Amino acid sequence: MVVMNDSERSLLLNEYIALRRQTSDLFSFEESKELRNLISGILSGENSSERDQFGFHPVVRSLLTASALCKEVSADKNMVTAILLSRIVPAADGRISHIDADVLHMMAGLEKVQNLYRTHSAMANENFRNLMLTFAEDIRVIIIMIVDRLTLMRSINHHPAEDLVKAVASEGAYLYAQLAHRLGLYKIKGELEDMSLKYTNREMFTRIARKLNETKRERDAYMKSFIGPVKAALEKQGLKFEIKGRTKSIYSIWNKMVKQHTDVDGIYDLFAIRIILDVDRLRERAECWLAFSIITDMYQPNPARMKDWLSVPKSNGYESLHITVLGPEDKWVEVQIRSERMDEIAETGVAAHWKYKGIKSENNLDTWMNHVRDILEDAESGPMELMKNMKMDLYNKEVFVFTPKGDLYKLPLGATVLDFAFNIHSNLGCICSGGRVNGKTRKLNYKLRSGDTVEILTTAGQMPKLDWLSMVVTSKARSKIRQAVKERENRDAELAKELLHRRFKNRKIEMEESSLMRTIKRLGFKTVTDFYKAIADNDIDVNDVVSSYEQQLKKEETPAERVSAEGFTLQTSAPEELESSGDVLIIGDNVRGMNYRLSKCCNPIYGDKVFGFVSSEGVIKIHRTDCPNAAHITERYPYRVIPTRWSGKAGSQFVANLSVVGTDDIGIVTNISSIINKQDGASLRNISIDSHDGLFHGYLIVGVETTDILKQLIQKITSVKGVKDVQRSN
Repeated sequence: MVVMNDSERSLLLNEYIALRRQTSDLFSFEESKELRNLISGILSGENSSERDQFGFHPVVRSLLTASALCKEVSADKNMVTAILLSRIVPAADGRISHIDADVLHMMAGLEKVQNLYRTHSAMANENFRNLMLTFAEDIRVIIIMIVDRLTLMRSINHHPAEDLVKAVASEGAYLYAQLAHRLGLYKIKGELEDMSLKYTNREMFTRIARKLNETKRERDAYMKSFIGPVKAALEKQGLKFEIKGRTKSIYSIWNKMVKQHTDVDGIYDLFAIRIILDVDRLRERAECWLAFSIITDMYQPNPARMKDWLSVPKSNGYESLHITVLGPEDKWVEVQIRSERMDEIAETGVAAHWKYKGIKSENNLDTWMNHVRDILEDAESGPMELMKNMKMDLYNKEVFVFTPKGDLYKLPLGATVLDFAFNIHSNLGCICSGGRVNGKTRKLNYKLRSGDTVEILTTAGQMPKLDWLSMVVTSKARSKIRQAVKERENRDAELAKELLHRRFKNRKIEMEESSLMRTIKRLGFKTVTDFYKAIADNDIDVNDVVSSYEQQLKKEETPAERVSAEGFTLQTSAPEELESSGDVLIIGDNVRGMNYRLSKCCNPIYGDKVFGFVSSEGVIKIHRTDCPNAAHITERYPYRVIPTRWSGKAGSQFVANLSVVGTDDIGIVTNISSIINKQDGASLRNISIDSHDGLFHGYLIVGVETTDILKQLIQKITSVKGVKDVQRSN
């Protein structure tokens, strides 16, 4: 056990401050406070830890890794927490109040990998990689391992233990760089490869780097002479774009030198030009091909080096046009043409594409990556969230199954007829009703064995069900089942929504979205999707919904005081009558004295631009022109819209809803209440507060006489210390 020295304390403090800035939107106030206390204990020398084989303090390395993860990868909070706690917790004396189960899962994976390194000094063969992947279990652990290795290799330049440095560098090139490549972490992959060459063959690395530096001015001048005419031609066609010129990595150049048996002077394509088009997705391909035709008209193309990943994208989703043309001075130049969207995927595709240049390796990992890609194509919550549920069972036992035509498929042990159907094709899996295994009819959940010959049986009316998830073991099948069920639920919800709207129309009831939302909540549904699903499944009758809606409208005739939250109770006098037949509004052709009602969906205030709408009950409802329902009303019922304007002076207060977001500090609500009560022509009707992660979200109902008073009120509330945003809501 070794106590941290002064230089390490300084580095730890600086990295911790940087990490706090990077993760300010990830951690709650309490979580940040606990972590700060742990770091303070380490800095004060209360805790100590074993150093690694390079003599580095593990906590410092954890902070460096967490910081690098935030910079290079779209990490989530749990990944950062797992990195920090995996080495801090043993020295924390149990002072972490709560650790999420998902974090514990990743910490366990990291511990297994660390144990491997305690028993194996270096990677000697491919089997060790397979074993490590099996132990990792979670792809996020692999990502953390890659970034941790990046951090280590950045720190060991000129380290005295040369043999150890070379072993780590070699491992970084053939293991971690390859994994980074498959996961789309190309920037990390390039840096790992460059550092690996630097540490294992520093003389060659220095020679190439020096040569590139010597020819930089010449190279930049050549790129400028090539780009100039291209830029002018593209601009002439009205294209919006950005052109980049980049020199290839030192490792890539060295690799070409080895393959082509030449020196650095013999590598003609030391750099590439990339044209990135700013274009709408619908016109991406058309404009890429237009740019292609412009360039090939200017410079002679090499057809043998033409790569069209635009018409037929790679299996990993990579899209781009690559062409090599003969530029000025008869030099070959590689040009890549893509849209901004395509470039983002290619540059930062942690889970968007796995194999850029197709490193040849065993099929196990490639097959699994393809399954992951299939899942990610259907992801709604983002790749990092989806990766949490992906188990890396690449090298577990397998079964080999044949189709009636003799095609061989490899599946994990325990795979069923349904897994096999989805493995062949997603559509086949969706309509699968069973299988004929070795000539005998079997059910969906029949577990296959090596050597089985399987013919899939289908039924036209078959549809995936959630209970199918218990019958499959492959990630692809599980993903496709969930996707199909979700799509069917969405279709059913749309039909249910159409049925409900039709019933409202038949009953001649105008449906207001805000009132319907309150009705849905009153009926006990947490989400709108659940509500429409209940209608589609006949769990609730449409007529009952309409009746509940009518009751809700009657209840809303008199504004009800909302119950305050977080211990705030507000007593107010009865609100003033908001219906009028007097002088405040002029409706139609200077007509006064008409009965009207201020619409609840937008709550108009004296001074707002408004219009009248004759409802199905014969009552004129006043809406703001920027009301969410205004476009629908004016488009579908233009003959029932009446011009309306304010007149005279506002004699009463109007209801306005305000949404306030701010820091959850003591006294902030009191300050806001005080400002409203002191404002002339305004009163506080109700306040409801919801606090979470150090922030509060307040919902205020205020009475104001005019829009000018409301604007003044919003400005004053905004000036309160701790208030981040104030918006008028409908």
